[in-house]
Amino acid sequence: MYILFAAISLAALGMGLGFLLGAASRYFKVEENPLIDEIEAMMPGSQCGQCAFPGCRPAAEALVAGEAPPTLCPPGGKALAERLANKLSIELDLSGMGDMVPQVAWIDESLCIGCARCIKLCPTDALVGAPKMIHAVVADACIACAKCVEVCPTECLKMHPVKVNLRLWRWPKPETAMAGA
Repeated sequence: MYILFAAISLAALGMGLGFLLGAASRYFKVEENPLIDEIEAMMPGSQCGQCAFPGCRPAAEALVAGEAPPTLCPPGGKALAERLANKLSIELDLSGMGDMVPQVAWIDESLCIGCARCIKLCPTDALVGAPKMIHAVVADACIACAKCVEVCPTECLKMHPVKVNLRLWRWPKPETAMAGA
């Protein structure tokens, strides 16, 4: 009898508190700027940190707040900077920004001492290996953030352009304005 009473009272308490939590979540809901979501969707989404922000969401928030320039994303390059400037209706100076070619980290195995400093900093776990062993790069996982290159004491890590093969080849983009047309 007491067990039945305890089960019913706990169920009623759970339903009552659940109802209160649901009502509180609707009442205290914080509305966010929808422009932040649009800007974040335009960004690469690799969370690489090359823009000096911990991820694409904080970078988008800084862009909307006017605290960062539209050229903040190196992986996005000029094309992303132009789209961000158009979306935010701000002036853009691309004179100091070059087009980045897709890159990937590369390890010179003859120089690698297996210190594992690079593995600890890789945000996508693109580096494999173990302490005191030679490391390797998983090219498909590398986002070219170059954090591993900065900490390598033997300078065995370098950034190289991605080699074009049949799987990675893309048709070149057409010119924006045809000459004489």
